[in-house]
Amino acid sequence: MNKKTKRKRLSLTHFIFIGFFLGGIAGWVMGESILPFAEFLAELFLRLLRMAIMPLIITSIISGVVSVGSGAGLGRLGLKTFIYYITSSVIAITTGLILVNIFQPGVGAEIGLQRSPDEVGAAEQSLSELFLEIIPENPFTAMARGDVLPVIFFSILFGYFITRLSNKPKKQLTDFFHAAFDTMMKLTQFVVKSAPIGVFGIIARIVAETGFDAFKSLGFYFVIVLAGLFIHAFVNLPLLLTLVARVNPTKHYRGMPTALITAFSTCSTMVTLPLTMRAVTEHSGVSEKIANFTLPIGATVNMDGTALYECVATIFIAQVYGFELSVGSQLMVILTAVLASIGAASVPMSGLVMMSVILKAVGLPLEGVVIILAVDRILDMFRTTVNVLSDSVGSVIVARLEGEELKDIRISARK
Repeated sequence: MNKKTKRKRLSLTHFIFIGFFLGGIAGWVMGESILPFAEFLAELFLRLLRMAIMPLIITSIISGVVSVGSGAGLGRLGLKTFIYYITSSVIAITTGLILVNIFQPGVGAEIGLQRSPDEVGAAEQSLSELFLEIIPENPFTAMARGDVLPVIFFSILFGYFITRLSNKPKKQLTDFFHAAFDTMMKLTQFVVKSAPIGVFGIIARIVAETGFDAFKSLGFYFVIVLAGLFIHAFVNLPLLLTLVARVNPTKHYRGMPTALITAFSTCSTMVTLPLTMRAVTEHSGVSEKIANFTLPIGATVNMDGTALYECVATIFIAQVYGFELSVGSQLMVILTAVLASIGAASVPMSGLVMMSVILKAVGLPLEGVVIILAVDRILDMFRTTVNVLSDSVGSVIVARLEGEELKDIRISARK
């Protein structure tokens, strides 16, 4: 009974760490003799991941769009909310991209990833070609080929026009895609549970072939992501509050500790949602009408911290493979991250799923995901905290744009 209780306490994160360390030990002790077994486990996990990506994108994005559009979500208030979420996400991603391009943590890193592509398709295309290819000539061909951006674009349009139907077909299709998304969530949970096996296989292979030197550059990468998250939380978001909402950032932030500590410890914007709502309404003075609209949507689609992390990770992996992504292909990374965030935030281990989507869109092998998993859990705590902070800032900004006074936190307010 005691053993059973202890076993239940082990989370998926614990098993990923166990797989990581056991893989390192196995690769070190057994050397190249473990390669056939390790490669089989690695390929098994990567195939399962590839299998889930496309159906998950389609169902999550369509489900997300019809949820927002089913009420007054696409009206004036919705427009202001989405403009903020897109703007803050782009600012966060740009911050991460500037840091990773300046410091280049992946350049010269000997990670030992096995599958090195001859070229990265996105890096070879012009900006106009990239934008034209977002519009699929045949959506089903794009799905079959695994072209991520055209599928995202089609799914957003399809979801939007479901909301334009009359009540009966709209309800039928909405129920269908909600059910399909719930099914894909369960399937994705199954796939994600195989992550420890894939981590064991890939880490064992890397250590067997290159030793432990492969992981030194991860520390530099970790610092770059953390620096980006701190800049976004304490420079970008306060500037938005000051310049757009004319609100004192310090006064707003004073009401957030309980929500932020909960976000940091649980790594869940949804679990933190009631605390975020209370902080925004009771401390910052946002009306319940604005908070009840903006914050649930933010918890679902706004992931500044996650988007920043994923984009830094993608460029880091490209640098490890020796590819210098052009401005156009880095814009594709930004666009993919923003578009995919509509549905991916509610997916279990959304960091893993989101980065798989971006890597596939850019044309990099999914194998690079596993290296990032080594430090994913710790960074997940920080990026979830930034996600929640950004949601609260968005609620305040939308409230001010809607004419609410927020006297307690305004720059001109006196204590």
